[in-house]
Amino acid sequence: MIATNYRGPYRIRADRDKSLPKIEHPNDAIIRVTRSLICGHLYHGLVPDCRVGSVFGHEFTGVVEEIGKSVKNLKVGDHVVVPFNIACGSCLFCKHQLYGNCHETVPQASAMAGFFGYSHTTGGYDGGQAEYVRVPFADVGPYLIPEDISVDDAVLLADAYPTGYQAAEMADITEGDTVVVFGAGPVGIFAAKSAQLMGAGRVIVIDRLEYRLEFVRRFAQCEAYNFEEMDDPVVFLKKETDWMGADACIDAVGCEASGSKLQGILGVKMKIRSGSAVALQWAINSVKKGGTVSIVGVYGPTANLVPIGNAVNKGITIRSNQASVKRHIPHLVEHIREGRIRPSEIITHRIPLEEVSDAYHLFSNKLDNCIKPVLIPPHANM
Repeated sequence: MIATNYRGPYRIRADRDKSLPKIEHPNDAIIRVTRSLICGHLYHGLVPDCRVGSVFGHEFTGVVEEIGKSVKNLKVGDHVVVPFNIACGSCLFCKHQLYGNCHETVPQASAMAGFFGYSHTTGGYDGGQAEYVRVPFADVGPYLIPEDISVDDAVLLADAYPTGYQAAEMADITEGDTVVVFGAGPVGIFAAKSAQLMGAGRVIVIDRLEYRLEFVRRFAQCEAYNFEEMDDPVVFLKKETDWMGADACIDAVGCEASGSKLQGILGVKMKIRSGSAVALQWAINSVKKGGTVSIVGVYGPTANLVPIGNAVNKGITIRSNQASVKRHIPHLVEHIREGRIRPSEIITHRIPLEEVSDAYHLFSNKLDNCIKPVLIPPHANM
């Protein structure tokens, strides 16, 4: 079958001779992929233990082709969206709906659950940028796509939309709050829209790419500003909030943040630090005393240049986690049904799976006003 093949930072190709996945456990299902999305962190080599030969893709939908003998909730022919986090459904953390922290899918890890198509720090599971994928714990994760929800809307429910929604949820937004979102990528766009739906009185998005700023203004009915036009983003945001600071700040950027030469050199070029944490620095310094900082941007387990003393002395609350996708999907489906949001509007490019190398280049380099590309396998006629 055709599948992505990671060969190192900035090197990915379509492998046409990948072996078909097989049922390895009675709880497995084999999914024929219909849509898969692209995310950039792995491509840039900023996530630890990302091994050559890996099949990427943690955001995908597909049709059930085969099920293990213990699978009860799925049947062959079901069209499902698969959450990016692999959860057992029965451990202590899953029972508390912390599916991104499942203790059984990566037993040797102390933080995250298993993820599809990610690094070996999250289990090394093959992902959905392929024609077929094995889905463990198939009775727990996959969610049947309702007939009135399009597959292009559904694939955004695998990660980007739930992650943006949880970012706003963790920000503890109350009616009339001022919320600042750092990053106008897919997750930041959904975080801004979710903050607006949760009753924020003012939503401000900070980024450096004009086409993304223009998009998020339309999509989320918010303000959006280019930090490259500012002397100091923190001072700008303080002025915009009567020198009090925002009620909540959301870091939807993570380890690839621009804006600091020092952090860029140490964290991105030399990789001495876990990427650049400048967006998190701005969030901590821009939020008001006693406010909330919500973190959903990707960071590795190594050290960062973070102003923790400012966080302590300002008395702010910091909330963070991988999104518990399974917990959010039913509610987000209702948002789509009621017409409050159409996630598929962020899809700007539809690219054959065979051209995955070009798709990564397009997305990584922000070419052709790319927001989010979707990969279409050759058999996905829908």
